[in-house]
Amino acid sequence: MKLRTAISAMALLAAATTLQAEELRLSHQWSDKDVRHKVAQIVADEVAAADVDLDIRIFGSQSLFKAREQYNPLSRGQLDMTVLPLSYAGGQQPAYNLTLMPGLVKNHDHAARLTDSDFMGALEEIMAGDDVMVLVHGYLAGGFAGKDKCVTAPDEISGLQTRAAGKAFEQMLAGAGASIASMASSEIYNAMQTGVLDAANTSSSSFVSYRIYEQVACYTPPGDYALWFMYQPLLMNKSTFEGLSEAQQQALLDASAKAQAFYLEEAKKEDAESREVFKANGVEIDEMTAEEFDAWRKIAEETSYKAFVDEVPNGQELLDMALAVE
Repeated sequence: MKLRTAISAMALLAAATTLQAEELRLSHQWSDKDVRHKVAQIVADEVAAADVDLDIRIFGSQSLFKAREQYNPLSRGQLDMTVLPLSYAGGQQPAYNLTLMPGLVKNHDHAARLTDSDFMGALEEIMAGDDVMVLVHGYLAGGFAGKDKCVTAPDEISGLQTRAAGKAFEQMLAGAGASIASMASSEIYNAMQTGVLDAANTSSSSFVSYRIYEQVACYTPPGDYALWFMYQPLLMNKSTFEGLSEAQQQALLDASAKAQAFYLEEAKKEDAESREVFKANGVEIDEMTAEEFDAWRKIAEETSYKAFVDEVPNGQELLDMALAVE
């Protein structure tokens, strides 16, 4: 009788252990409608479907950690996964500021080549030193909008009060003669409405979600050429990944490959949709040409790139690696 009871107890314990899947916590700052949440959800859903006793619980809208406070917890193993603009961690690792640098990425296909280059390999080595690894690579693009006129070339920004997305962009635009007004993208609409801003630079999704088309005369969307690209990968704590079973690791890698392909297509789609939304609201659309892109990059070389190289010990080497990707 005692033997039967003991066997039954062991069977129940084994069943409970089998049923209790390991749970990973994934944090990000966006709503569940955002493409970056959808990327995270694909990974979670695909891993669940793989049936490897691994669950991913997503905490969106900064419900677990504030937007700019996710890298350190990830590095310390207090957080398992995050979708994060890597430049947010530029204070901890200045090299990451290259992932939000004007003129470094021309278009989405160029961005995809960059994520599969020695440059990205060098950044991943730095991440590994912080016990962080990349699961899903992804860049999102942005453009320019002018309240009264188009802004595609450097000489068109001179004298305008301008909002830029990031310090490096502020340095470049100031180099072109713009006056800089620093603010969140959520404040662009009111600033334009009240005459504080003449032009703005931000992501395609922000231009649409904040209805900037109601306040501008001209929009320069990302197309064959765009200045603003921001690297926003899905990251994971490296030790946590290495502590998983081989089947769980493979499920994560397979899910991430599917999510990365989706991310690239959706990023292109967001740009195309922003163009159509502005056009439908009577805003002039003006493309950036290769010559205009090169003119901007020349100013970036004299301002943003120079500042980066001066501030980061191996900055020139990293910059050269990025610029070498055609």
